[in-house]
Amino acid sequence: MQIRISEEMSMMEKLGILADAAKYDVSCASSGVDRKNNGSGIGNSAAGGICHSFSADGRCISLLKILFTNECIYDCKYCANRRTNDVPRASFTPDEICNLVIEFYRRNYIEGLFLSSGIINSPDYTMELIYQAICKLRNQYLFQGYIHVKCIPGTHPDIVQKLGLVVDRISVNLELPTAQGLSELAPNKHRKTILAPMRQIQQGIQQSKKELVAYRNAPSFVPGGQSTQMIIGATPENDYQIINVAENLYQKFQLKRVYYSAFVNTTEDSLLPALAGGPPLLREHRLYQADWLLRFYGFQAAELLSEEKPNFNILLDPKADWALRHLEKFPVEINRADYHTILRVPGIGTKSAERIVRARKSGALRFEDLKKIGVVLKRALYFITCSGKMMYNTRIEEDYITRNLLTVKERLPFDKDGITYKQLSLFDDVNFQPPEIMTRQLYDGQSVVLGQL
Repeated sequence: MQIRISEEMSMMEKLGILADAAKYDVSCASSGVDRKNNGSGIGNSAAGGICHSFSADGRCISLLKILFTNECIYDCKYCANRRTNDVPRASFTPDEICNLVIEFYRRNYIEGLFLSSGIINSPDYTMELIYQAICKLRNQYLFQGYIHVKCIPGTHPDIVQKLGLVVDRISVNLELPTAQGLSELAPNKHRKTILAPMRQIQQGIQQSKKELVAYRNAPSFVPGGQSTQMIIGATPENDYQIINVAENLYQKFQLKRVYYSAFVNTTEDSLLPALAGGPPLLREHRLYQADWLLRFYGFQAAELLSEEKPNFNILLDPKADWALRHLEKFPVEINRADYHTILRVPGIGTKSAERIVRARKSGALRFEDLKKIGVVLKRALYFITCSGKMMYNTRIEEDYITRNLLTVKERLPFDKDGITYKQLSLFDDVNFQPPEIMTRQLYDGQSVVLGQL
């Protein structure tokens, strides 16, 4: 199909196209960076994540989330920006990226930048333009806020290295769980070119930590760590395969996060599945729950699923499903069990488990104490005892507990229409009016005319 590229396009038109094109990229969390403003610039980034607000499904909406360009030389079947897809195309310049970030930041709409991109000419050419934009933000505009950049697989290691010294987080999308799926739907991408920068970033982070110990003023390399994203449902891998891939990435590359994105069919292709029920959002939700168990609860992928049971239960969350298959480990005595054992009880999270361990040093805990601590007793009461007694006369039987757990409605991160992939607009406020054309005094004393944002 013919690609429509507008040569004369306003900043607002570009922003509309490139912000909308970025909505399917979900890996934009901002935690893990602690860099205070040194007094010479604007913005800062705190260890707990930048100051942000969240949409109903928990996604951060305070980052300016855009593509540098939605032009692309690749033809990935699942991508709305694929070369053969007939969509309006646009590209920012490095200067335009800087102006957008600074002007939105000054109006308190955002506090950081998430920048991804299609590919113009080559990965190196595109990433060099992105590097120029970030360098100008850091050095000319003195922006010290959070910046997360997506690295295009196949980018030269030298560009990855210098980019890692000016951003907070880099992510390289795995795209699809297996190499076979990648070869079928993204013939221009290869698993080796994806894993190579991941390994480089991992080694760079490790080296940077050593240098920071030895030299306090050593430059920090990707202080927020790296993440990746997998599209779920575009290829036939089961949940067991996906969660094993994620576990390997955490163990071998020390990734901060693996993000799962329910496949949204935006193009027509015979190789893509027809999803009559829409994007597999509940499956995405179960994978996130399992991922949390891997990272914070001490579970292993082989405990949650197996070749005989390759997919998650659609009715029960993975932790409750595991507990019901291992009733021989229950009930757990709250006043004696260790922290890691308590963590495996449905209805008890990491904070609640920590509070339990601390509180019982002062005396034996009762069920009313657990409720005050934050334990969800509607779920936990079937799996715990306090001083040898259960909360009610409960049978430790799988069918009995399952029926009762299903009566406790699970809170799913979907809105009433079942949509999680919609990106909130910076202009959703009905009272928002784009600023008039204005002049702004730059830090070097020069004045520049800004178009209407």
